[in-house]
Amino acid sequence: MIIGNMVGAGHKVGSMGKPAPIYDVSLMGPDGRPVPAGETGEIVINVKNGAPCGLFTGYYNDPEKTREVWHDGYYHTGDTAWIDEDGFYWYVGRTDDIIKSSGYRIGPFEIESVIMELPYVLECGVSPSPDPVRGQIVKASIVLTKGTEPTEELKKEIQNYVKEHTAPYKYPRLVVFRDELPKTTSGKIIRSKL
Repeated sequence: MIIGNMVGAGHKVGSMGKPAPIYDVSLMGPDGRPVPAGETGEIVINVKNGAPCGLFTGYYNDPEKTREVWHDGYYHTGDTAWIDEDGFYWYVGRTDDIIKSSGYRIGPFEIESVIMELPYVLECGVSPSPDPVRGQIVKASIVLTKGTEPTEELKKEIQNYVKEHTAPYKYPRLVVFRDELPKTTSGKIIRSKL
């Protein structure tokens, strides 16, 4: 495991843990530069001093696709996270899922996790929605538990709950109630269809 709670390293519930010692792990911004603690960046990985490992080395018979993910000496995972002051990594989402709103980069996973804390929410999928002023806004598609009425008051309650439990700019400006969420055959939410 590249990132995971190691014996004796302590743990923080909800975090990905800390990198295993044989890996060189960094968080990079879209400009290819490391991001400071507390900011979201893409997880990039390499091994230290040629240590033996099971790190991905490339796509079979596809050197161009391999170059897309292996450059600047690192494997670019496509996963985003932030690191706290103690060196623990916190998962945000996939780079292609990130919502870009008014200069902020917002991971849908964090918003979904907060919304799923509400007892009347059965399922939730967060995706970007185009906005002429902000570029994109956070859209929450929600399936409610049986017997819960989808009202405007409930939308406001959900928005306020997210504002209270995350940075205020991350709240879903658009809340849509649905009977079901579009999913792959393996049960993964298809964000592009939300």
